[in-house]
Amino acid sequence: MTLFEVKNRLHIKDALSGLVVFLVALPLCLGIALASGAPILSGILAGIVGGIVVGFLSGSHISVAGPAAGLTAVILVQLEQLGGNYAAFLLCIIFAGGLQILFGLFKLGFFANYIPNNVILGLLAAIGVILIATQIPYLLGLGNFSWRELWSDQGINPNIQLDVGAMAIGLLSVVVILVWDKTPLKKLVLPSALIAVLVAAVLNYVLTYLQSPWAIQTENLIQLPNLLNATESAFIFPDWSALTNPLIYTGAITLAVVASLETLLNLEAADKLDPHKRASPPNRELWAQGTGNIISGLIGGMPITSVIVRSSVNANTGARSKCSTIIHGILLLLAVLFFVPLMNMIPLSALAAILILTGFKLTHPSLFKKLYQQGWTQFIPFMITLVAILLTDLLVGILIGLASSIVFILYGNLHKGVRVYREKHLHGVITRIELPSQVTFLNRASLISALERVHKHEKLVIDATQSDSIDPDIYQVIQEYQNETAIKR
Repeated sequence: MTLFEVKNRLHIKDALSGLVVFLVALPLCLGIALASGAPILSGILAGIVGGIVVGFLSGSHISVAGPAAGLTAVILVQLEQLGGNYAAFLLCIIFAGGLQILFGLFKLGFFANYIPNNVILGLLAAIGVILIATQIPYLLGLGNFSWRELWSDQGINPNIQLDVGAMAIGLLSVVVILVWDKTPLKKLVLPSALIAVLVAAVLNYVLTYLQSPWAIQTENLIQLPNLLNATESAFIFPDWSALTNPLIYTGAITLAVVASLETLLNLEAADKLDPHKRASPPNRELWAQGTGNIISGLIGGMPITSVIVRSSVNANTGARSKCSTIIHGILLLLAVLFFVPLMNMIPLSALAAILILTGFKLTHPSLFKKLYQQGWTQFIPFMITLVAILLTDLLVGILIGLASSIVFILYGNLHKGVRVYREKHLHGVITRIELPSQVTFLNRASLISALERVHKHEKLVIDATQSDSIDPDIYQVIQEYQNETAIKR
């Protein structure tokens, strides 16, 4: 086989992978924008930037970047704090991108390794709960209403109109996805999410053509602007007058930390999927993602991270290089330029079905069972992280989860490391306290407890023959005991 033939085959596989990733990314970009309370177009714009810009700058051959379900909670909270001003929120995205570039330049790509797995799983489970809660009104044809707005003093809010057609098609979309994924049809190239969207759009087109009362109302369909006819009015640009708002900067920090964490975790997972087992440079990925977020924010797009669903599809369809990621971004650009009328036939309830099932996978009951079986030290920090995120926001929830994990680690070290042996000899009882190889302040409490249990007139031996280093705090405890307490006893 000649070198030209090898290159040609690689390009064909990359083109096929790019096409399949595009088919998966299109409904997800639209659905995640819907779930985040952002303009629908912003999801497509983020997918385009993630594919073309981040794909070009990234050092990963498999990872695909774009809008992520993991950021929906951050976006929802930030938009609520900013009064729904998406133009002001774009400043958060731009500054978050700048912080990510700094993270990469200062080589902070290692920090994801210090986040406990139970906290990460708590974060994902919380995102799943938020996805389900925010998308149920869309699935049931209730439109863009929060749970608070669904109820009034007299009961159900009379201003809310149930769209029976949207609810029926939404529930049908759930069935289509579940059936497609449980049958041999799953082995086909077309993903279940795309099949559900196509079935929903065609069914609604037929109902509309027949003038059925079950035809979905316009407000419950995707409403993408036609970029070729109304370019200026279609885009939302950053509101630079909001620079004086301190929420912009706190939001940017939250967004940068969560987006970087999700990117690094997904990057590691994508490398494991790579059939050639190539390692991606995490610091380069951070500044590539940061550059993408700055560009996305400038043109009105959503925040970008590496996303594992599209990355796994990219790997499973035989992608050999990052050309497939760039191709998927180009296809998204062509779709938003030339196929807007077709995409505007897609019901929002079908997208809600995709997101609800995605949320259910993130918070599956088997996850709770697995962590419970691993013990309270794993389960309680997981639950604390989950509840804290739901009650506060993602960054605060992660910090609370980390704090709870640290508490369990400290508690576990109170009685570990220092071993006590009571040995009977001809000349009496000898208590031998054996210190571990690394004696830190975490061993202080267990050492003090062991010393307090030494009886009067017993001989005490502190065995540090296996210790490579002893913390000054520990050495001070030993000295004080030797010079004061031991003499009294």
